[in-house]
Formats: sequence, C-alpha cells, structure tokens
Amino acid sequence: MRNVETSSNAQMTEMRSKVCHSSFGFRHYVLIRHSTFVICVALAALSVFAEPPPSAKDILDSVRMIESRQQIDLQGQLRQDDVVIPFRLVQNGPLIRYTFTNPDETLQLRLGENSSRLELVSDAGTEKVSASKLQEKIRGTIVMYGDLAFKFLYWPTARVLGEENVRTRKCWKLQLRAPSRESSYSNVLLWVDKASGALMRMEGYDWNAQLIKRFEVVSAQKIEGRWFLKQMRVEQLQPGTNHVEARAYLEIKR
Repeated sequence: MRNVETSSNAQMTEMRSKVCHSSFGFRHYVLIRHSTFVICVALAALSVFAEPPPSAKDILDSVRMIESRQQIDLQGQLRQDDVVIPFRLVQNGPLIRYTFTNPDETLQLRLGENSSRLELVSDAGTEKVSASKLQEKIRGTIVMYGDLAFKFLYWPTARVLGEENVRTRKCWKLQLRAPSRESSYSNVLLWVDKASGALMRMEGYDWNAQLIKRFEVVSAQKIEGRWFLKQMRVEQLQPGTNHVEARAYLEIKR
C-alpha cells in the first residue's frame, strides 16, 4: 500500500513540475512576444522619425525638373459648355508651345530654374505676356493665361502640410504663398504625386483667403511607355460658398 502511495505521490510531484514548467514556459513565451512587439513598435517609430518628409523646396525642384524634361507633341482641347477650343501642345524640354486655332494664336512658355516666362509668338517674334494679360481668360473660358504659366511653382514661400490621397494616389500636400499682388491667387494648395512628381490637384485662393479655382486630374493616359495627362477638370467657385459657378475641361489627345 505504501508503495502505491509513494508512486502516486511521485507522479503528482512530476505532474506539478510539468505544469509549473509549462506555465513558466507560457509566461516566458508571452513575455518574449510582448517584448518583441514593443521593440518592433519602437523601431518603427524611430524609422518614421528618422526619415522626415522632403522640404517643399525639394518637392518643387523635382516637379520643375520633371516638367522641363518632357518631349511631347499632342493635340488637345479646352472645353466649357458648348465652347470647344482646339490646340496643339508641343514641348521640347523647357520650351512649351500652345498653338490655338479659331482664331490663330500661339503661346510659348519657357521654364527656367528660377522662373517661368509666358510669351506671345507672332511673325514679328516673341513678346512677354503682360501681368494684365496673365489674368485674362482664354477665349471666354474660366482658364486664364496665367494658369498656363506655372508661376506658383517658383514662389519662394512654401511649406509641406502633410500627405493626402488624390484619386488613390499618395500625394504631398503643399501650401505656396504669392510673393506679390500681381498674382490672381494669394496662395495655392498643391497636391504632388509622391511616386511620379505629377501635379494632381491645385486650389487657388483670392486675396480674401477664399477658394476661387480648383484644378484636378481626372484621368491619365500612357503614351510610348510614359504617363501623360488625359483630362483635367477646372472649376471656378463662388468665394466663401464652395459653390461651383463654372466648369471646364482641359483634354489631351494623342
């Protein structure tokens, strides 16, 4: 009888040992997993803070560089309601030429390192488009000559506001302030595609800080292995209400 009790006690002792060992192993496993999780989170946080977003200057420099390196020859049109204005867009690096018809008119945009210059081309040569001309509308549409000049890309006061998606594309969101009242806009909000450097959306604000114009890429097209604008929507808004007063489309066809 004592042998049976002794054997039973030994089995119980061994079982307790196994249970205790198993419990210790489980606690040890949980502790390791928890510590690993904390370390991973800490490393992720350090990684995020170790890679700050690029400066507004770096982003704008990249956009200007991409814009000035394209080689394209495309047909397009500016469309608003029943008004359709065909044009040809030819770009040879930093020189962009818009040729409109009915009536004939040619605009030439020179993209430099520190500024852009919009010119009227005629048989007599080229002449710089005046500040007042930049604020005129093209053939009665809501698109202005100044909108073709990319002047805001050269404004010296700019900052990165953060990141936002535009039509599923991850973008940097920037705020740019006009250097003088020669501009139609006091400041501009700009969304730049993080992967391609393409301009995805632009919002222009008047000198009372009211939103008055919005440009947004609606679709793109692939031509000879490269992506180009297919359609951009342009909206004129009633200041202070966000109500769309007029809408036009800039469309590019091959």
